[in-house]
Amino acid sequence: MTPASEGTGAPGTRPSAVPPGERGATRIADRVVAKIAAQAAREAVGPLPPDAARPHANVVVRPHSRPPTSGETPVDAAHIRVHLELGYPTDIGPRCHAVRRHVVERVGELVGMEVPEVAVQVERLHLTADHGVAHGRTP
Repeated sequence: MTPASEGTGAPGTRPSAVPPGERGATRIADRVVAKIAAQAAREAVGPLPPDAARPHANVVVRPHSRPPTSGETPVDAAHIRVHLELGYPTDIGPRCHAVRRHVVERVGELVGMEVPEVAVQVERLHLTADHGVAHGRTP
């Protein structure tokens, strides 16, 4: 196939190379980022009580906050809110920190977005069966 048959300019000339930053853009939907964040939260939280709801996430993706330098690809920022339920008793602070850290890592790896904010909202605590039995309670 010759350059003329490709329909990309004058016969016998090669198309000019377009710099990578000007070739186009990939747009990843907020709901896709939310699914990845929710999966990352499930991975970080570990096993949950049987009656606990699965973690879910809300995401707002904003365009990059600073203009990219030459040759740099612009990066969007994902602001994430993760909703989860935990077993009780548990050390809530460290578990929320683990969720934040894992969500930032996974979204960064899989989507290539900056994650400046992960808000973890614990919506409910579930009393574990062995904790209640240990304190003389019956289910």
